[in-house]
Amino acid sequence: MTIRVVVVDDQDMVRSGFAALLSAQSDIDVVGDAPNGRLGVEVSRSTHPDVVLMDVRMPEMDGLEATRLLLDPPRGVVHRPKVLMLTTFDIDDYVYEALHAGASGFLLKDAPVAQLVQAVRVIAAGEALLAPSVTRRVIEDVTRRRPVAHRTARLRLNGLTPRETEVLRLVARGLSNTEIAARLVVAEQTVKTHMTRLLAKLGARGRAQLVVLAYESGLVAPGAPD
Repeated sequence: MTIRVVVVDDQDMVRSGFAALLSAQSDIDVVGDAPNGRLGVEVSRSTHPDVVLMDVRMPEMDGLEATRLLLDPPRGVVHRPKVLMLTTFDIDDYVYEALHAGASGFLLKDAPVAQLVQAVRVIAAGEALLAPSVTRRVIEDVTRRRPVAHRTARLRLNGLTPRETEVLRLVARGLSNTEIAARLVVAEQTVKTHMTRLLAKLGARGRAQLVVLAYESGLVAPGAPD
């Protein structure tokens, strides 16, 4: 199955370069591009991509607002692509807000080509949070510096079973479904079932939001060992 991608970046060379690299892959089809978030939303709604590569800082409409519009669309719009944020910064409150809004992860613009391609494939599959070592660092850094209403976040976890809570904890640590299955000695399909229930019970749009909630609720403490 071909992965449909839209590239949104205000730098022409970056946008065309990413598009060329991705189009060279047999399983990826770049179906559109845009120089700002406003046009990125328009292109995405007309082309229905699986993944949107979204720059963080752009004129007219930034990547955060565009991500919010794509992942929380108005009534009548049913398509919600996966969003992969692109940034030159590895620690950024802005990126944290994008993850909070439902972006599936983020990637540094200077990442190797192979990592970009793999990131698109992983995001499209919905399997694992991108670049756990970096993404987790962003979440931990912001939760340390910006205390949140732990009680409110914690209340959302009250309806989880003990097994679902354990799966959420492992997701927050960056483990894939396969790794969680091995850790809990269960079938991978069982983990997928738990994931489906977690997303539904917590009203999350993806793994990234689950990770953010796990930290905000205090289920996982910043800096704690795996």
